[in-house]
Amino acid sequence: MATVTFDKASRIYPGSTTPAVDKLDLEINDGEFLVLVGPSGCGKSTSLRMLAGLEDVNDGKIFIGDRDVTLLPPKDRDIAMVFQNYALYPHMSVAENMGFALKIAGVPKDEIVKRVKEAAVILDLEPYLERKPKALSGGQRQRVAMGRAIVRYPQVFLMDEPLSNLDAKLRVQTRTQIASLQRRLGVTTVYVTHDQVEAMTMGDRVAVLKDGLLMQVGTPRELYDHPNNVFVAGFMGSPAMNILTLPLSETGAIIGGKIGTPQNIELTPAQRTAAHEGGDGNVVVGFRPEDLRLTSEGEGGWPVTVDVVESLGADAYVYGHVDATDGSSKDIIVRTDGRTPPLRGDVVHIANIPNHQHVFHATTGARLDV
Repeated sequence: MATVTFDKASRIYPGSTTPAVDKLDLEINDGEFLVLVGPSGCGKSTSLRMLAGLEDVNDGKIFIGDRDVTLLPPKDRDIAMVFQNYALYPHMSVAENMGFALKIAGVPKDEIVKRVKEAAVILDLEPYLERKPKALSGGQRQRVAMGRAIVRYPQVFLMDEPLSNLDAKLRVQTRTQIASLQRRLGVTTVYVTHDQVEAMTMGDRVAVLKDGLLMQVGTPRELYDHPNNVFVAGFMGSPAMNILTLPLSETGAIIGGKIGTPQNIELTPAQRTAAHEGGDGNVVVGFRPEDLRLTSEGEGGWPVTVDVVESLGADAYVYGHVDATDGSSKDIIVRTDGRTPPLRGDVVHIANIPNHQHVFHATTGARLDV
């Protein structure tokens, strides 16, 4: 086991002037499960491949433990990688697939058999050791790919979207197994996904990337409760945070107005001052769906026209829009009681739970704290 350090590591693909990964500074602790997450093209898979030695590092360095591995070939880095497409040999049995890398490395046959059996017990693959990959389900094949990595006793596991080929139910089941397995083995793991739900549920920490730049790294709870900028706020969470660009008032920000009375969202003096500095007279305010509530018309709140209601049993998500005074329409998502949700086409009134809003600068997107 070992730490992993990206020291201002950059990758520029031939023919491109924009780095795919731009001066990535990131330290991953010994035994930590770190998730790299972001939209397509953000540089997360490139970062993983740089660590694996499958992509060149054009600038900066990468360390595994105290070793500078920037220029080392993949076979000398003491890492094991689990790919999206399993990459199993179809003519080999499960046991042969799991032990193949050890065989190539010249590990004695008895030791290979021992390690394969140990991994099979951990992964519940004992009944399938003599089967070929074509006789396995997608989830079983993914476990074989995991087993092939485990038997090598690497310092670092690298996983590149290993669940993307599985159906929804199997993805939930397998992500729980992977997270549990990693904690049991205690091997430093770097896991790449575009699915922020996977990131939130699996990682000890999560690193959010955009356009090759590291936006924020922290625990799932830190990213959810305290996003550093508008991008992280909108990316982390399902359904996404409501993010509204609103005109500033003397005491806060104004929402609504085309239907009903405009409502004022209170901001602190420090937030208002920061929003005006270098701003355009607006401020960005974010609300999680669970931090909004339906109110009666007499209680205040702003009117929202209901477009769609998603009923999930105990909860329901109300998707609607609020019409602003400038004629624009702003989308709103509210979590409410699934037993008595409003109907499509209804006009409901909503209010925010005090002190649960997130405030950002309208120009820079940076978080504005009290």
